[in-house]
Amino acid sequence: MSDGTPADLFLGAAIGLLRRVREEEGEAVAAAGTLLADTVEAGGRLFAFGAGHSSLAAQDVVYRAGGLALMNLLAVPGVVGVDVNPAVLGSALERVDGLASAVLDSSPLRAGDALVIISLSGRNALPVEMALHARDLGIKVIGVTSVAYATETASRHSSGTFLKDHCDVVLDSKIAVGDAELTLDTVPAPFAPASTVVTSALMQSVLATAAATLADRGVEPPLLRSGNVDGGHAWNARIMEKYGDRIFYHR
Repeated sequence: MSDGTPADLFLGAAIGLLRRVREEEGEAVAAAGTLLADTVEAGGRLFAFGAGHSSLAAQDVVYRAGGLALMNLLAVPGVVGVDVNPAVLGSALERVDGLASAVLDSSPLRAGDALVIISLSGRNALPVEMALHARDLGIKVIGVTSVAYATETASRHSSGTFLKDHCDVVLDSKIAVGDAELTLDTVPAPFAPASTVVTSALMQSVLATAAATLADRGVEPPLLRSGNVDGGHAWNARIMEKYGDRIFYHR
């Protein structure tokens, strides 16, 4: 590791990853944003899913000031976050065959909707099966993953495939296998993960693209405003009433 404080080095690494994403994933971000805009304009609903820490980036775009009101969280009990006890149960559930199909079949998702699946490795049964089954149901799938895992690790799904193999659009976060940006001689393992920073930035870039694309088509983007600014609650109430049949987190 070169000279500099660990904080400086981590921020530099994160900035470097963000620059790579901006330079290399622009077309994919545009395609994903257009797909979401097309879905909204056609009357479809938007959903985001992530397991474990990948869920953080999914939660970040749901019921969010400045975000699209139509983005709903597809929650799988036990894998949404570290609130499950023991926390290792969430990791185990990601490897269970059949769970994703059961979740989708009991969810509000239907043909014509769009689902963003976030999985850093994209190798576990849950995200792979979710993408496969969603497309079988006529749902458009956007995958947010690190493509490096597909060449440096083995799939844990019976098909031998990865999330990236079953998506309409793939966004590559460029995160290295292991998700740790720093090493020190005095620290026994690599540390300082950057996947949340980069994945959240990718998600917000996609939603910004979707909102701008809708506006360019003459469609008012269904955006939420902060409840901490004057008029925010009234604005959000109007959006919720207009799009209530496509918003599931307030029922």
